[in-house]
Amino acid sequence: MKTGLMLLAGAALLAGCNRQAADDGAAKPSYVKVHDIKQLMATVVQPQADVFWKSSGSVSDEKGTHDLTPTTDEGWLRTRSAAATVTEMGNLLQTPLYAEGRKKDWIEFSKALVEIGKRAEKAAADKNSDAMFEVGATMYDVCTACHQMYPPKAGEIPVGNTTAAQPK
Repeated sequence: MKTGLMLLAGAALLAGCNRQAADDGAAKPSYVKVHDIKQLMATVVQPQADVFWKSSGSVSDEKGTHDLTPTTDEGWLRTRSAAATVTEMGNLLQTPLYAEGRKKDWIEFSKALVEIGKRAEKAAADKNSDAMFEVGATMYDVCTACHQMYPPKAGEIPVGNTTAAQPK
Protein backbone atom coordinates (compact mmCIF):
# COMPACT_ATOMS: atom_id res chain seq x y z
CA MET A 1 0.00 0.00 0.00
CA LYS A 2 2.81 2.41 0.88
CA THR A 3 4.54 1.67 -2.43
CA GLY A 4 1.35 2.42 -4.34
CA LEU A 5 0.89 5.74 -2.54
CA MET A 6 4.52 6.67 -3.14
CA LEU A 7 4.21 5.89 -6.85
CA LEU A 8 1.01 7.93 -7.06
CA ALA A 9 2.61 10.86 -5.21
CA GLY A 10 5.70 10.64 -7.45
CA ALA A 11 3.57 10.65 -10.60
CA ALA A 12 1.60 13.67 -9.34
CA LEU A 13 4.83 15.51 -8.55
CA LEU A 14 6.26 14.80 -12.01
CA ALA A 15 3.03 15.89 -13.67
CA GLY A 16 3.12 19.13 -11.71
CA CYS A 17 6.75 19.74 -12.66
CA ASN A 18 6.03 19.12 -16.32
CA ARG A 19 3.05 21.47 -16.23
CA GLN A 20 5.12 24.18 -14.52
CA ALA A 21 8.00 23.76 -17.01
CA ALA A 22 5.56 24.13 -19.89
CA ASP A 23 3.92 27.15 -18.28
CA ASP A 24 7.17 29.06 -17.66
CA GLY A 25 8.61 28.31 -21.08
CA ALA A 26 11.51 26.21 -19.80
CA ALA A 27 10.38 23.22 -21.85
CA LYS A 28 10.38 25.15 -25.12
CA PRO A 29 13.47 24.43 -27.20
CA SER A 30 15.49 27.36 -28.39
CA TYR A 31 16.78 26.65 -31.85
CA VAL A 32 19.15 28.82 -33.78
CA LYS A 33 18.52 28.87 -37.51
CA VAL A 34 21.97 29.08 -39.06
CA HIS A 35 21.11 28.34 -42.71
CA ASP A 36 18.25 29.46 -44.89
CA ILE A 37 16.58 26.74 -46.96
CA LYS A 38 18.80 27.42 -49.98
CA GLN A 39 21.98 27.06 -47.91
CA LEU A 40 20.70 23.98 -46.09
CA MET A 41 19.85 22.22 -49.35
CA ALA A 42 23.09 23.21 -51.08
CA THR A 43 25.47 22.45 -48.21
CA VAL A 44 23.85 19.53 -46.40
CA VAL A 45 20.90 17.79 -48.09
CA GLN A 46 22.10 17.74 -51.70
CA PRO A 47 25.69 16.67 -50.99
CA GLN A 48 24.55 13.90 -48.64
CA ALA A 49 21.96 12.61 -51.12
CA ASP A 50 24.69 12.61 -53.75
CA VAL A 51 27.01 10.55 -51.53
CA PHE A 52 24.24 7.96 -51.33
CA TRP A 53 23.42 8.10 -55.05
CA LYS A 54 27.07 7.77 -56.02
CA SER A 55 27.30 4.63 -53.90
CA SER A 56 24.72 2.61 -55.80
CA GLY A 57 24.24 1.22 -59.26
CA SER A 58 26.84 1.50 -61.95
CA VAL A 59 28.12 3.95 -64.51
CA SER A 60 29.39 3.27 -67.99
CA ASP A 61 32.01 5.24 -69.86
CA GLU A 62 34.55 4.68 -72.62
CA LYS A 63 36.55 2.41 -70.26
CA GLY A 64 33.59 0.15 -69.45
CA THR A 65 31.02 -0.29 -66.72
CA HIS A 66 31.98 0.61 -63.14
CA ASP A 67 30.09 -0.63 -60.08
CA LEU A 68 29.52 2.23 -57.63
CA THR A 69 28.89 -0.01 -54.61
CA PRO A 70 31.23 0.75 -51.70
CA THR A 71 34.10 -1.72 -51.35
CA THR A 72 35.37 -0.82 -47.87
CA ASP A 73 33.84 -0.56 -44.41
CA GLU A 74 34.68 3.16 -44.50
CA GLY A 75 32.77 3.56 -47.78
CA TRP A 76 29.74 1.75 -46.38
CA LEU A 77 29.86 3.86 -43.22
CA ARG A 78 30.03 7.08 -45.27
CA THR A 79 27.05 5.92 -47.31
CA ARG A 80 25.06 4.98 -44.21
CA SER A 81 25.96 8.29 -42.55
CA ALA A 82 24.81 10.20 -45.63
CA ALA A 83 21.48 8.36 -45.54
CA ALA A 84 21.10 9.11 -41.82
CA THR A 85 21.80 12.79 -42.49
CA VAL A 86 19.12 12.86 -45.22
CA THR A 87 16.70 11.30 -42.72
CA GLU A 88 17.40 13.88 -40.04
CA MET A 89 17.21 16.72 -42.54
CA GLY A 90 13.67 15.55 -43.30
CA ASN A 91 12.92 15.89 -39.59
CA LEU A 92 14.51 19.34 -39.44
CA LEU A 93 12.50 20.51 -42.46
CA GLN A 94 9.31 19.74 -40.50
CA THR A 95 10.21 22.15 -37.69
CA PRO A 96 8.80 25.68 -37.62
CA LEU A 97 12.28 26.91 -38.57
CA TYR A 98 11.73 25.65 -42.13
CA ALA A 99 8.03 24.71 -42.37
CA GLU A 100 6.52 27.97 -41.18
CA GLY A 101 4.80 29.82 -44.00
CA ARG A 102 4.85 26.82 -46.34
CA LYS A 103 1.93 24.75 -47.56
CA LYS A 104 0.83 21.50 -45.89
CA ASP A 105 2.52 19.46 -48.64
CA TRP A 106 5.91 20.68 -47.32
CA ILE A 107 5.40 18.49 -44.24
CA GLU A 108 4.39 15.55 -46.43
CA PHE A 109 7.53 15.92 -48.57
CA SER A 110 9.63 16.22 -45.42
CA LYS A 111 8.06 13.08 -43.94
CA ALA A 112 8.71 11.25 -47.22
CA LEU A 113 12.36 12.30 -46.97
CA VAL A 114 12.52 10.82 -43.46
CA GLU A 115 10.98 7.53 -44.60
CA ILE A 116 13.19 7.14 -47.66
CA GLY A 117 16.22 8.15 -45.61
CA LYS A 118 15.47 5.38 -43.09
CA ARG A 119 15.18 2.86 -45.92
CA ALA A 120 18.43 4.14 -47.42
CA GLU A 121 20.23 3.82 -44.10
CA LYS A 122 18.98 0.25 -43.67
CA ALA A 123 20.09 -0.68 -47.20
CA ALA A 124 23.56 0.70 -46.46
CA ALA A 125 23.71 -0.96 -43.04
CA ASP A 126 22.76 -4.26 -44.69
CA LYS A 127 25.33 -3.62 -47.46
CA ASN A 128 22.56 -4.46 -49.92
CA SER A 129 23.49 -2.93 -53.27
CA ASP A 130 20.20 -3.93 -54.93
CA ALA A 131 18.17 -2.24 -52.18
CA MET A 132 20.43 0.81 -52.35
CA PHE A 133 19.81 1.15 -56.08
CA GLU A 134 16.03 0.86 -55.60
CA VAL A 135 15.97 3.23 -52.62
CA GLY A 136 18.22 5.70 -54.44
CA ALA A 137 15.73 5.90 -57.29
CA THR A 138 12.89 6.52 -54.85
CA MET A 139 14.94 9.15 -53.01
CA TYR A 140 15.49 10.88 -56.35
CA ASP A 141 11.73 10.79 -57.01
CA VAL A 142 10.96 12.29 -53.59
CA CYS A 143 13.47 15.09 -54.12
CA THR A 144 12.27 15.77 -57.66
CA ALA A 145 8.60 15.88 -56.60
CA CYS A 146 9.39 18.40 -53.88
CA HIS A 147 11.48 20.50 -56.27
CA GLN A 148 8.54 20.57 -58.69
CA MET A 149 6.37 22.13 -55.98
CA TYR A 150 9.19 24.22 -54.51
CA PRO A 151 11.53 24.85 -57.44
CA PRO A 152 15.09 25.87 -56.66
CA LYS A 153 15.75 29.43 -57.73
CA ALA A 154 18.37 30.30 -60.34
CA GLY A 155 21.83 29.45 -59.09
CA GLU A 156 20.69 26.78 -56.64
CA ILE A 157 21.91 23.22 -57.09
CA PRO A 158 19.34 21.02 -58.89
CA VAL A 159 18.88 17.36 -57.93
CA GLY A 160 21.71 15.14 -59.12
CA ASN A 161 24.21 17.91 -59.93
CA THR A 162 27.03 18.12 -57.43
CA THR A 163 30.69 17.47 -56.96
CA ALA A 164 30.36 15.26 -53.87
CA ALA A 165 33.08 12.64 -53.62
CA GLN A 166 32.15 9.04 -54.16
CA PRO A 167 32.77 6.79 -51.14
CA LYS A 168 34.51 3.53 -51.94
